[in-house]
Amino acid sequence: MKHIISPTDLSLSELDELLDLSEEIIEDPSKYSEICHGKKLASLFYEPSTRTRLSFEAAMLNLGGNILGFSSADSSSAAKGESVADTIRVISSYADICAIRHPKEGAPLVASHHSSIPVINAGDGGHNHPTQTFTDLLTIKHLKGRLQELTIGFCGDLKFGRTVHSLITALARYSNIKFILISPKELKIPDYIREEILDAKGISYVEVRGLEEVMSYLDILYMTRVQRERFFNEADYVRLKDTYVLDSRKMTLAKEDMLVLHPLPRVNEISTDVDDDPRAVYFKQAQYGVYVRMALIMKLLKLV
Repeated sequence: MKHIISPTDLSLSELDELLDLSEEIIEDPSKYSEICHGKKLASLFYEPSTRTRLSFEAAMLNLGGNILGFSSADSSSAAKGESVADTIRVISSYADICAIRHPKEGAPLVASHHSSIPVINAGDGGHNHPTQTFTDLLTIKHLKGRLQELTIGFCGDLKFGRTVHSLITALARYSNIKFILISPKELKIPDYIREEILDAKGISYVEVRGLEEVMSYLDILYMTRVQRERFFNEADYVRLKDTYVLDSRKMTLAKEDMLVLHPLPRVNEISTDVDDDPRAVYFKQAQYGVYVRMALIMKLLKLV
């Protein structure tokens, strides 16, 4: 039995198989429409979510399976003080596979140690978000045709953005990847990412404060929102939330084939005048999230 807590829980060959299966689903979404008949996904979301929770549920329904679970800690026994370990012990007897999102880093890992069914980390605090990473990799691979030899800019909240941390970790395993890290000094990439991933693996990267100055170098621009829920100080959030706004004027500085990704939700960091630009693929990216989760569910349940 395999759990997915970090994006590196899949080897490169396993990841290639996952992405190949996901692309197969893109071409024919109905091909596996009954493969999970009689199977149940437990959707345990201790934290609010739209895309991740609903895409997991859509994925299981698309596969002919069923779903059960909760969408907030307040609507579960966590409100009574039940531990994650005890919850997963119980859920393991109700479902065949589990997706869990939790505000505390490490909670899905704890769950995996007490579970008798596969556990998928659907986001834990500011730490990891592996299925978003698989979604991002699928988007890049399907639209760019490769995951090597790319210059990727990450812009915005690089300190608390778990999607950023997960994607950097995953992309660092591919050849000739260069990162441009664009953020105010208060939201720079955490030291552990810099030291344990970038420096340790000799990955090429630069840290800058300005977006416009680097736009022309990018193959991928990964925008993020400044996350109010990660701040302890409202004044700091208000001061930093409008630091970067991507608009149509800035897009004129970019390559004709650059792609703009965003894990969503956006607040105001991408102007709506960018939405009609063919390089803006964040809504397509959200759709690909369903396909990659379909593929992951099938792989973890050993149905393919």
